[in-house]
Amino acid sequence: VVAHARQLVLHHEMDVTLVLAREQEVAHWEYEHLPHLHVASLADARQDHFDIVVATWWETVFSLFAVPADRYAYFVQSIEDRFYKPEHGAERLGAALSLDLPVAFITEATWIRDTLAELRPDARCLLVPNGVDKDVFTVADDVEPNIDGPLRVLVEGNANVWFKGVNDAIAAARAMSEPKRLTVVAPTRDGLDARGADAVIGPLSQRALADVYAETDVVLKLSTVEGMYGPPLEGFHKGATCVTTEVTGHEEYIEHGHNALLTDWGDEHGTARQLDLLARDRDLLQTLRTNALATARGWPSWEEASAAMAEALRSIVSGPAPSPYDHMQRLLADVQTGLETRRLELHYIRALEVKAHRWERIRALPGVGILARLRFSAAGRRAAQRLRRARG
Repeated sequence: VVAHARQLVLHHEMDVTLVLAREQEVAHWEYEHLPHLHVASLADARQDHFDIVVATWWETVFSLFAVPADRYAYFVQSIEDRFYKPEHGAERLGAALSLDLPVAFITEATWIRDTLAELRPDARCLLVPNGVDKDVFTVADDVEPNIDGPLRVLVEGNANVWFKGVNDAIAAARAMSEPKRLTVVAPTRDGLDARGADAVIGPLSQRALADVYAETDVVLKLSTVEGMYGPPLEGFHKGATCVTTEVTGHEEYIEHGHNALLTDWGDEHGTARQLDLLARDRDLLQTLRTNALATARGWPSWEEASAAMAEALRSIVSGPAPSPYDHMQRLLADVQTGLETRRLELHYIRALEVKAHRWERIRALPGVGILARLRFSAAGRRAAQRLRRARG
């Protein structure tokens, strides 16, 4: 979002304001180009009038229509209810309902565009692929082969984000039989199981991360949920290939056996064997890395991507406004479905709590503890065996 905003200001003669949907301090943001942009509070934005206001995350839609504008849009960077487990039913419902609003959609990945087309055939949806900062992730001139050194594997991500699969990736690399050098880049050590890693570094700036990619053979990513799926592509720019799951977004640029290898979710052994294959077959490794670099050369920069964003925004502004009522039947139906689903989830949770409470009451009865110890003692097992034999 920040990269697009900067390019729209610099190259497309647009007056862009970043509105903080939450009233946090601007100083908490750590974006390189943020000082060059206009950042306003929600209260200040309400006093202005815009040609178009764009929500950028499902929680920001609650403030979307509070800001006066001629048109409203939603930049969808994933199907965001997938970020939450079933126990976070309220967040899942809120994220899902945000897709029912009377807005035009802009998205960054083909799979999201196709999903939105099925969910909201009445709404406009424009595809604007993400760019890569070519000044930071400069495309390498060529790939220097790793002929006989250990396979250099990089795992990147936050272990506290359940769908990133960071610890699963580390475990798969740890299970390799061939020599390797495993580097883990993590913004925090919380929840991280880095056993077997040769180096744990981070948090890193984007420029420092680019330097690490340049010293990497394979980026290992085992995510279960992604939108555009940027890190392997950034690694491609520095001459690294990747081993990855078939997570949404991978199909934008990953071709199995051409510039990367695909593996299954939850297959630690199979993933380790993929890595061992690359460690043994250096011709295959070099081919994948070379083709990954060629893929990176053809990927758009942020300047090129933001040209498409500018065109999408102008198209929405010049086009007709969506009807504020046509979507209402679907919205209300989804609200009803969400409430019923949540009611069933709460009923199930309550049933488990009642069952656990009953078991605790039984365990508290006199003699139950003694019976349990007898049942699982050696004498108890022998007595049970004799009883079964006696019964024939």
